[in-house]
Amino acid sequence: MIKLPSGFVYLAVIIDAYSRHDYTNLLKFYGVRISMSNPGCPWENGMAESFFKTLKTNEVYLNDYQSIWEAKQNLFKFINDVYNTRRLHSSLGYLPPSEFEELLKSNEVENINNINQTKLATVLR
Repeated sequence: MIKLPSGFVYLAVIIDAYSRHDYTNLLKFYGVRISMSNPGCPWENGMAESFFKTLKTNEVYLNDYQSIWEAKQNLFKFINDVYNTRRLHSSLGYLPPSEFEELLKSNEVENINNINQTKLATVLR
């Protein structure tokens, strides 16, 4: 049996291929929460749409990968080194996650003037 991390969410982007009962039942059997929007309603899953837009425009469309291995390496590196650490996030007051985490650790978050307090309260929950 496959061990998945607690709270694992599977995002299905192409609804027709992934909405079949056998497939979704298998995901449910393993305790996977399925996240998919209705056909023609991409705004229902705005966070995922935003992530894939950023990934495509800042990594995929700028490279001509020579192999699947090279594509995997570059995507992994972009997500870990750029998206998760250095990219400015609007929900963090336009700070990169690494800088925001440091502020959280030092309890200086309340001193950041440009963070919307509603968004900050959501982030800190």
